[in-house]
Parts: sequence; C-alpha cells; structure tokens
Amino acid sequence: MRESIVAIVGRPNVGKSTLFNRIIRRKEAIVDNQPGVTRDRKYAHAEWEGVNFTLVDTGGYIPKTRDIIEEGVTAQVRAAILEADLILFVVDATTGITDVDGEVADILRKSDKPYILAANKADNPARELEATTLYKLGLGDLMLISALGGRGIGDLLSALIEKLDPIEDGADKDASEDVIKVAIIGRPNAGKSTYINTILGEERLLVTEIPGTTRDSVDVRLRFKGQNIELIDTAGLRRRTKVHENVEFYSTLRTKRAVEECDVACVFVDASEGLAQQDMRVIQDVLDKRKGILLVVNKWDLIEDDPDALWIYEDNLEQKMRGIQYIPVMHVSCKTGLRIRRVLHTAVQIAAERSKRIPSASLNKLIQDLGRRYQPPTVKGKRVRLLYATQVGEQPPLFAIFSNHPDLLKDTTKRFLENQIRAEFGFQGVPISLIFRKK
Repeated sequence: MRESIVAIVGRPNVGKSTLFNRIIRRKEAIVDNQPGVTRDRKYAHAEWEGVNFTLVDTGGYIPKTRDIIEEGVTAQVRAAILEADLILFVVDATTGITDVDGEVADILRKSDKPYILAANKADNPARELEATTLYKLGLGDLMLISALGGRGIGDLLSALIEKLDPIEDGADKDASEDVIKVAIIGRPNAGKSTYINTILGEERLLVTEIPGTTRDSVDVRLRFKGQNIELIDTAGLRRRTKVHENVEFYSTLRTKRAVEECDVACVFVDASEGLAQQDMRVIQDVLDKRKGILLVVNKWDLIEDDPDALWIYEDNLEQKMRGIQYIPVMHVSCKTGLRIRRVLHTAVQIAAERSKRIPSASLNKLIQDLGRRYQPPTVKGKRVRLLYATQVGEQPPLFAIFSNHPDLLKDTTKRFLENQIRAEFGFQGVPISLIFRKK
C-alpha cells in the first residue's frame, strides 16, 4: 500500500504553506508575507486519526504570466494536481473570489478528482460570514479554517480522510529499510536542481537561469540499485553579507539543517568558475558537521575541450584541495548527462565508508607496524610512544589512540596517523576524528 497524495493548491498568499506546516505539525515550509515564496512542490508525511497520507505544498497558481519563475511555479502546480489523489483548494476568506480562484475551480471540475474547498483566514465569526460569498465558486461545501490560529483544522482533516481511499501499490513498503540522505548543496546556479531533474527524468524541480530560483529544501525519494535514497535539493548558499531578505535568511537556515541531517553532501560547483572562496566555506561547513562529502564539478562540457580553461581549473583545484585530498572529485554535465548516475553511485559508497567499523586487531597491527617504522619525536626529554588504538564510533568514524604522553603529540604526528589510517582502511570522502588518551 502506498500513501494517498493530497495537494494543497491556490493562488499566491492565501496561506497554503502555513496550512501545510499546521497539518504536518512542524515548521517545514518557509512562510513569509510576500507572495511567491514557495516555488517547488514540497512533500511531507501527515497523519490524522490513524490515517497516513502524503501532503504536498505548492506555489501560488498564476496563469497568463510572462515571468519565467511564475510560469515554472504554475507548471509545478499543474503537475501536483495531476499526481494528487485529493486536492485541497485554499482560498482567502477576506478577499472574496478572484479570477484566479475561478480558473482553479474550473481546473478542479475538469480533473474528475475529489477535492475540498477551504476558506483560510476565517479567524472570527465576521470573517466566516464574509466567506459565504465563496459558495459562488460552485464547488459545493466550504470548510472555514484559520491555518495560523488552528481554527477548524480538525474538522478539515476529518473531512479530508473521509475522501481518501487506500491505494494498492505493487511492492510492499518496508518502513524499516535504511534510507541514505544525500544533500545537494552549493552556491546559486551551480546546477543542483537540474541534476535532480536529470536523475528523475522529469521536471520535478523548478529550474531557471536566475540564481536563487530554489528557496526551500525539497526532499525527493528514489531507489537506486536496490538502495533507497532521499535527495535533498537546497537553496544556493551565499556569503552572509549578501543574505538580506527574510526568505533568503530562512532558505540558508534550511540548507544548513539539510547538511546537519544528511549522510552525504554533494557540493556542486560550476566548472567554468572553479572553486571560489564561498565553495570552500561550504565544504568546510560539511567537514565541520563530519558528514560524507563529494565534490561535483558541473558544466564540465564548457571547459573539457579548452586546454587553457582546463589548466586554470586544475591549478585552482590543486591549491584549494590541499589537506583534504580524500574528498572525491567528479566532473559531470547535467546538460549532456555525463556521469550523473555515477554521482549517486559514489554517494552510496561514501555512505558505506562512513558506516564502516575497523576491527581493533587490524588497527593495532597498523599501530605496531608504525611503531617499528616511525618514532614520534622526543618532546621535553620524554619519549612518546603509540600503544594501541580502537574505533569507538561510526557515522562519523571516531578512533581512540592511546599513548604514554598524548598531550605531547604534535599536530604533524596526528595528521600523519590520520593519513596512515586512510591509506590502510580507505574512508574516501569521509572526515574521521582521532582522540588521544593516556593509558
């Protein structure tokens, strides 16, 4: 059985995202007074009275527009209506019927799908009385609600689940199966949303040439070579000094939260621009969170046949990646499809490396071999010895190394030990941590 899909639709600024957050009982979607904040379809699990369903938040429906982003948002709304099993049409109780409301109503009547008409912002009896004019839409019963205050939400959900029917799905759903969370992050216009659309083979996310098109984190589930993967598309990360408006501020917070919750972060950069300082900040954020990491150099088709551009890129990469050479680098092109599936394959491998546990016997053999071949320098007349090691944590990997004088170990010795552990046991794309203890 798969969950029924309920899509929330309506014109801009009627409170769809506020209602979405109210139903799923957490602040998942960005909410702001300015219209047009939501752009992509955003999915979340919801439950009421023991009935589970998938709720979809959509952007504001704006027909007959010449704005490229508004056109894309409207296309996303139409796609949500097509895939939904039930449509929750939200209108504003305070403004009466608009032409856009009437057009959406026509679409619902032609769709032959069950729907519920909900008048939001009906915060008091006076507004409830004003909302009666919405019956002229000809969609039948009207549910009066306040998404912000919670008024009428219980009645709305009860009516909603009455209209839902269980849907047969061919495969059994194993809720306990592990899901690898892969965050797609990077600066604006690096091709993050384009990558997800290319992998899925559909226009799942809104893509334009305008930097900052994606504003909220959007989760997309797929199955890749027998493994469940959750791709998290994120808004482009910019320098703090360039983050001005509330929406962009919350977009940045959502992106940082996506990094905190993911298993592997794929950092997308533009091949024609090389690794900029902001890219290095993004990479450092991932390393600080001890997440798996993969550097994805997109738009490779723009420079692969240009020797001068390749030389500049390679020189830039060599300088910027010093000390973090364990991060895999992949050259892809979302436009041509070059190596796009290989990105997921590598991300799955990195997730496995991050979960890997090394037997203590193998670690201690390495420590003993190093003790015979390498002697840490004497400090303050004291001879420092490495005694034994054990792995005390995974996801991320954490190793405890015991010494007679751990406080005297130099940073160069600690980096050497990390490099030796990597050379022996791998951990490609995975930050590892070493703690030093006294026997």
